Amino acid sequence: MFSRFVQSSSLLRQATANNSISSSNATSFIRSTSSTRRALSVNSTTPKSSSPLLAGDAGKKATHLHHRMTTFLAFATPLYLFTPSSYTDGMLDKSFGVLVATAISAHSWIGLNYVATDYVPKISKALIGPARVFNLVLGVVTFVGLSKIALNDEGGVKGTVAGLWRPVVAVEGEKKE
Repeated sequence: MFSRFVQSSSLLRQATANNSISSSNATSFIRSTSSTRRALSVNSTTPKSSSPLLAGDAGKKATHLHHRMTTFLAFATPLYLFTPSSYTDGMLDKSFGVLVATAISAHSWIGLNYVATDYVPKISKALIGPARVFNLVLGVVTFVGLSKIALNDEGGVKGTVAGLWRPVVAVEGEKKE
């Protein structure tokens, strides 16, 4: 396994070709640099000043939840959108619309926290807290907006998405440009 990896690294390939490093030494070098790189990655991207409540990507539970929401959205959203409106009108449409709004907003919040953890420290470690606050606000605004559409608009989320492909009907008495 490691010999293939050793061959893919140009420095290690050159060193093994010159017999200045043995294959077993190269393997131990790869193992030590991988674990060092992993330790540095964990230490450098873990914010010390950010609130744990804002860190949506912290821990195994967040990762598990994020993957479960991805699976739910991948299967439930097309099923909901392609089900005839006669089956989903009323309370079922509203409740499923709020459920989809919750899943989308939580999924985007956790996903954007992963992005903030990976990329914001490369710009400035001091920006990780404001980035997490921005992600939280964006998730709340997404939830409120989609929930309002699900509960108040005619047709809910499904009607809004379908409206994107409906042609605009001209009302009599309006000027055409």
